[in-house]
Amino acid sequence: MAENMFLFWGSGSIPCWKPMIVLEEKGFGGYKNKLITFSNKEQKGEDILKLNPRGQCTYTDKGTQLIPTDKAKRARVLQRMHEAAANMQQKLVLDLLYYFFQTKEEDRKEEEVAKKVEAAKEELDRWEAYLGETKAFVAGPDFSMADVWFYPFIAQSVRMGLDLGKFPNMKAYYDKVTARPSVQKSWPPHWKEEPPMISPFKGRI
Repeated sequence: MAENMFLFWGSGSIPCWKPMIVLEEKGFGGYKNKLITFSNKEQKGEDILKLNPRGQCTYTDKGTQLIPTDKAKRARVLQRMHEAAANMQQKLVLDLLYYFFQTKEEDRKEEEVAKKVEAAKEELDRWEAYLGETKAFVAGPDFSMADVWFYPFIAQSVRMGLDLGKFPNMKAYYDKVTARPSVQKSWPPHWKEEPPMISPFKGRI
């Protein structure tokens, strides 16, 4: 099946990293792919724009079962997925990281940064509590699609200076998921070679 797949991806992009983790979890490693560069606007290339953006493909009988068949477990996974997509993305990425990327250092207001950091910390505290309840993954004892959606936000935040020593449940979770073969195989290559451009969490959380 992998020979029929082709993936365009960007290093460090959370929307790209999610399907890469899924493909590895489902046993579809070795697929054809092309690394694109956002700075050159390759994501706007003809090859990508002509693809169907709503194309979906599901394999429930191969590899890790990322979406449970049990209704209650499935509901929990879907709930955590949507929470991560809405809240983690908003508080950690759109509000805080983008502020640092889009605002020159001399124009940043510390009181504004402090508010964004506090909002991010409140969200992290919520997930720390979730992980304290499950003692494993974000939606229960098994790795699921909820983790595919949640983990890249944490990994990106750690790269940007987040100290997980203040979040013991999340630290254990981060170490466990980071060690998964699917994550190791799909780890953003430029993260291994280049330091982050910004570190908004460092010294703040």
